[in-house]
Amino acid sequence: MQFVLYVIAGVLGGVLGGMGMGGGTLLIPLLGIFYGVSQHTAQAVNLVSFMPMAIIALIIHAKNKLINYNCVLAIVLPGIVTCIAGCYLARSTGGDVLSRCFGGFLILLAVLQLVLSLKKESKNDKK
Repeated sequence: MQFVLYVIAGVLGGVLGGMGMGGGTLLIPLLGIFYGVSQHTAQAVNLVSFMPMAIIALIIHAKNKLINYNCVLAIVLPGIVTCIAGCYLARSTGGDVLSRCFGGFLILLAVLQLVLSLKKESKNDKK
């Protein structure tokens, strides 16, 4: 039965990820709150589950000629450096602090989405 619950969490995270919102915004809290997985493990699972989705998205974008190859290095190199730095930082940070930082990130993301949607609605009302 536990396996089925993990599959449901994975499907929900994948669906949300496919809709353009990072699946980890749902998968990490699901694993932590409902399954008792530590913050470090939940974030590691999220990163591992992200890889197949990223590869599929990259293939689809390449097939549709949506990749600007002139900008790839300017995006990938800083991404790799900050990824490595973030891994070391997360590893040296306690799970409680990591959970609070992730929660703060989700709150900030929600506020940003709300502000952007209100701005968009305001522009539509003026038309």
